[in-house]
Amino acid sequence: MSLGLASRRGLPRPLLWAVMVLLPLAAVGAALVSQHVFDMQPCPWCVLQRLVFLAIAAVSLPALLLKGATARRVLAGAGVLLAGAGMAAALWQHFVSAASGSCKLTLADRIVAGLGLDGLWPEVFAAYASCADAAVKLLGVWYEFYSLGLFALLALVALRLLRRPA
Repeated sequence: MSLGLASRRGLPRPLLWAVMVLLPLAAVGAALVSQHVFDMQPCPWCVLQRLVFLAIAAVSLPALLLKGATARRVLAGAGVLLAGAGMAAALWQHFVSAASGSCKLTLADRIVAGLGLDGLWPEVFAAYASCADAAVKLLGVWYEFYSLGLFALLALVALRLLRRPA
């Protein structure tokens, strides 16, 4: 009887919150390996997606420690919004910016430069390629679609947590 109840409830909440922390960190790790080992230089939209992944991990980490349902619901809502922003950035990169010869002074460039992250931590947040140059495939799939898929998965997990935060 308890097995049936467990299967209806899904994965335990702490595991879902751990996914919300570890998956974005793994995505940024993979991006850094792509950049520093395989010389796949990022564009401003790539860098913005890194920032969004790190923001998702940052808002999700406290939920592993907090006990209150209200605080967890707020953090899950922030995760949904950030994942939506990440999906928008990945789609914009693919359908708009990749077709452009330059993506300087775009929203992504202004956000990262405005926060000063490109100067503070250039190994992670400096854009070294144009959006057209950064348009590459990995195993036959556009690189930004991997980000899109991860953001969509994170949005689903965050929505699940939003429905049952306690």
